[in-house]
Amino acid sequence: MTLARPWLVLDDIRVAYGRKSVVQALSITLPAGGIGCLLGPSGCGKTTVLRAIAGFEPVLGGTITLDGRVVSAPGVQVAPEQRRIGMVFQDHALFPHLSVAANVGFGLKGRPGADARVQEMLETVGLAHAGQRFPHELSGGQQQRVALARALAPEPALLLLDEPFANLDVELRERLGGELRTLLKAAGTTALMVTHDQHEAFAIADEIGIMSDGRIQQWSSAYTLYHQPANRFVADFVGQGAFLPGVVAGDGRVRMELGIVVSPDPVRCTEHGDLCPHGCQVDVLLRPDDIVHDDESPVTAEVIAKAFRGAEFLYTLRLASGATVLSLVPSHHNHAIGERIGIRLQLDHVVAYKREGGPALDCG
Repeated sequence: MTLARPWLVLDDIRVAYGRKSVVQALSITLPAGGIGCLLGPSGCGKTTVLRAIAGFEPVLGGTITLDGRVVSAPGVQVAPEQRRIGMVFQDHALFPHLSVAANVGFGLKGRPGADARVQEMLETVGLAHAGQRFPHELSGGQQQRVALARALAPEPALLLLDEPFANLDVELRERLGGELRTLLKAAGTTALMVTHDQHEAFAIADEIGIMSDGRIQQWSSAYTLYHQPANRFVADFVGQGAFLPGVVAGDGRVRMELGIVVSPDPVRCTEHGDLCPHGCQVDVLLRPDDIVHDDESPVTAEVIAKAFRGAEFLYTLRLASGATVLSLVPSHHNHAIGERIGIRLQLDHVVAYKREGGPALDCG
């Protein structure tokens, strides 16, 4: 199998506004045709990274390389218009006085075959019938498709998307997310988006970078981020879950209130992957699908909150110790608040971190 060559490379970049450092020692690589996403809370530096890639912000350290060409480095700043980068913003930024077709063709002025390219892009985004309409005559989802068509029309080397669906309702965002991925893959376009919505990131991106305080905490697939989070921040930020205290009992075993779990791999409990010795006190990450409803189980927990999700309930359960865990249960098991239900663990791997605020045992 031949791997796609690196198309976008950020190598140890640093960006600051005045004396305030916003992005620090950040490195990612995106292959040609790949879709990446920067995911994190507001203020973590996601949009600043996009602005640096686009050429709107200089880097104080490191390099940004696009298709083998250094476009940003200390003392190097290729102009934005010379980077062949398309951008899509959350507010669409369409020209209200121009028709849909004129908006899509805005970046094609003077190019041979511009009209044919505009029609091709309108057909691609399902708006071939709307070329002569104006933005205010379209729905929010249609306007976002026009913005995508306009950004893709000049065949950019890279497409940057800044919270592209933030102003749309949840159902429309989910539908357009799938459409966007299909569109980008069909065009072979390399793209990087930023969002604070993990469901959006999971639906669209091949690889996702979890950001916090201007740094990448982990860059990987959605599956790996969910099942093998690199640190406690990623574990907390991605998906839902709870931490339950445990003690490492050797041979991949961890003893918890809910019983003993056995990991096929050695238990590691630090961000650096250090092995946990016998007796090490840890916090074990439990996802809602790790806690199974079982009426025959001798272990019970009290239902203290519930959220109906159609096919399932998400129950918040209080154990005898007072610790809480989450459990996804088929919705025909409709238990009342205050009711006790039987549960059991169903783990196939153990994700553990050194106990925060626990006894001073050496864990690494």
